Amino acid sequence: MIAIIDYGMGNLFSLSQALQRLDHEYVITDDMDTIQQADKLILPGVGAFGDAMEELSKRKLTNLIVEEAIQGKPLLGICLGMQLLFTSSDEHGYYSGLNLLSGQVEKLNMDLPIPHMGWNWLSFRHPHPLFRSLEEGHVYFVHSYHVKATNSEDVIATTDYSEDITAIVARKNVIGMQFHPEKSGQLGMQLLHQFAEGRI
Repeated sequence: MIAIIDYGMGNLFSLSQALQRLDHEYVITDDMDTIQQADKLILPGVGAFGDAMEELSKRKLTNLIVEEAIQGKPLLGICLGMQLLFTSSDEHGYYSGLNLLSGQVEKLNMDLPIPHMGWNWLSFRHPHPLFRSLEEGHVYFVHSYHVKATNSEDVIATTDYSEDITAIVARKNVIGMQFHPEKSGQLGMQLLHQFAEGRI
């Protein structure tokens, strides 16, 4: 069973509908026992980094998520959820993240529209089980901040938006996708399915 972590800031409906179409069992929850009993975790997110960390803390989920990931439970962060996996963010101040991956979240700074919104080409940078039997293609982004990962080997896919933007990160059982796989057509659904099947 997959636990979609509900802390009041995720796009839960479209994500749950995607998992339902893929025929994967899931539950939307903020219950600590349910999260511990789940086989895999998804951390969605829409909104500001600091607000998200505050909401996770209010629900006493911050340490739990970190502990479950350290123990090896597969964890997928989506959009803001991916950014929360990292060390810190400068969105409207300085905020510490979950620090499961090393790096900072910074505002996009380029002569293109911000937020970065729409379909962009996903380029695979490093071989990874998540990409098994898949081909590169377009996925759907909506974000104004992006991840600057400390370890380049953690960045397994990028997109070009005036510069290389981190699109997928992976280290062992921890995965992050800056785009919305549930809104990204066939490729997005395939990536979500690969995670749900344990191909990480």
